[in-house]
Amino acid sequence: MSILATPPTGFKEWAFVCEALGQGVQTIILRKGGIHEGRGGFHFQHNAFWLFPTGFHNQAAQLRWTPLNADEVTVPRDEERSSVSVRCFAQLHGVWRITDWDQVAALEPLHIWTEEVVRERFAWNEESCLHVALVRVSALPAPWSFPYERGYGGCRSWVKLPEQGSELEKNAVPVMDDAPWAATAQRVRTTLG
Repeated sequence: MSILATPPTGFKEWAFVCEALGQGVQTIILRKGGIHEGRGGFHFQHNAFWLFPTGFHNQAAQLRWTPLNADEVTVPRDEERSSVSVRCFAQLHGVWRITDWDQVAALEPLHIWTEEVVRERFAWNEESCLHVALVRVSALPAPWSFPYERGYGGCRSWVKLPEQGSELEKNAVPVMDDAPWAATAQRVRTTLG
């Protein structure tokens, strides 16, 4: 039985961050929320979701890690896209809403964003908080590609994907073995309390 909702859901994130998650370089997602998140603001509304890579012209300069396959991973900006390729989905294992900068700063060894980007996300409005998700990522043996649609664009975190994504999940395997993933997950939980 599939753990994914039908229709499959994509979570939009920078392409290099999707790759870091897909390579097991990190196991957390930091989110401030998108402009179109509604009155309730951002929250992780799905227990499992496909990682939907987005194009951002300057993302490498705002990260502390660049994938060796950066040319393959880079995607065009929304207005220039004709297709989407996804290869990873994430299962949610914990969510925190952090309002203490010291806790956010303690996560630095566990992600690839620069401090400047994390501070900007943390203090993007008067509330000063970040949503942190602990995820276990699995990858397909080959990318799943489908046509890009206008509805995928804009400042939103969640997008509905084509139906075949529900079937593809069973072909994906975790990108980290059980023991290293469990150790990293425990480190995240210890850091965030």
